[in-house]
Amino acid sequence: MRYKHLCLYLGIVLFLACDRPECENTNAIFDTHAPHTAIYKAELAQQLQTVNSDKLRYWLQKYENTQHTESLYFYVQGDGLCAVLHMTMTQWQQMEAIRANKAVGRRGAEFIGLEYDIVTNNNQTQFIYKRFNHLLD
Repeated sequence: MRYKHLCLYLGIVLFLACDRPECENTNAIFDTHAPHTAIYKAELAQQLQTVNSDKLRYWLQKYENTQHTESLYFYVQGDGLCAVLHMTMTQWQQMEAIRANKAVGRRGAEFIGLEYDIVTNNNQTQFIYKRFNHLLD
């Protein structure tokens, strides 16, 4: 019986330890607009230029397929930033399983070394996936 309680306790601790830390958003644009909107993306791109990228961390929120465009949403946190990054997926290198399962089973996973391009054309900002180093599940 004692062994079962110990296993249960360790399981709960490990589950809670893998969750992303809480953060508090202080940016009104992030509160009043959705992550896929032009104003949100433009503000996020500006904020990403001012923070230390080495301190940023990314956790998968969800997969989305709208109008033949596939996207992943990531929580992005660190160096005072607390937002959601809407990433356009033009290629799926290293992410084939996530695409196939529509991110089910990987939500909440932390992506270490997530890399993307920030592209702005005609007042539209896109975050385009490039690659990542590894995944903490």
